[in-house]
Amino acid sequence: MLDTKIFFIAEIGINHNGDMDIAKKLIDVAVDSGCDAVKFQKRTVNKVYTEEFLNSPRKSPWGDTQRAQKEGLEFNFEQYKEIDSYCKDRNIDWFASAWDVDSQIFLRQFNLKYNKVASAMLGNVELLKTIANEKRYTFISTGMCTFEELDAVVKIFKDYDCPFELMHCNSTYPMKVEDANLRLIKTLNERYGVKVGFSSHEEGYVATLGAVALGATSIERHVTLDKTMYGSDQKASIEPAALKQLVEDIRLMELALGSGKKELSAAEMVVRKKLRGN
Repeated sequence: MLDTKIFFIAEIGINHNGDMDIAKKLIDVAVDSGCDAVKFQKRTVNKVYTEEFLNSPRKSPWGDTQRAQKEGLEFNFEQYKEIDSYCKDRNIDWFASAWDVDSQIFLRQFNLKYNKVASAMLGNVELLKTIANEKRYTFISTGMCTFEELDAVVKIFKDYDCPFELMHCNSTYPMKVEDANLRLIKTLNERYGVKVGFSSHEEGYVATLGAVALGATSIERHVTLDKTMYGSDQKASIEPAALKQLVEDIRLMELALGSGKKELSAAEMVVRKKLRGN
């Protein structure tokens, strides 16, 4: 289980653009900002997408088809070994959200502490059971689903006795602040009796800080070196300077939340004696 400190996940996802140097720079950014973990995404391209889709046109740095683009964004075993070694050297945990069963099995080759279920995978029962059967602490994003669908997901993880944490999420990129619906954090906590974090795709971070104030136990934010880089997730990501400031502000918010007890501090007693005389 995680401790009471808010667990901050820097979502690298596919923002590395298939470049190991960029991936390492993003890991460095996460470490330097005080993040607790970095997360990637893993897909078996031929399993996740149809042949028709993969053969369809799409211009990218890797070619003119969807296949070229999707394959260009994937790291292989040797590259993930390099990521694993680099994260150990930098003393930060890494994990990944798998988009198919083969990818989840692939990730078993590394001694990862955590798993992640992406919102898009909430209906993939075979994958959910594969993940839950590992019994690793799992973060489950809750975007794009109904309560009934989420009930089924939660049941799987409880049936497999797999520890998990939900992450409130609005799956728009970027998310408008008015769509954050942060009060759902409390609703999810009361409905399922588990910790609830917040996975945000907003521009800026006012909703993220609001989530912390409302009791979010984990935060996930996409990170990038530069929002103008190639990639569908870059615009909804946070750049290095803003990431560092966000983590600092979250740590301050943790202090500001306090214990909830009505207690007079020593500093307040000084003012009391001055203004009240006792």
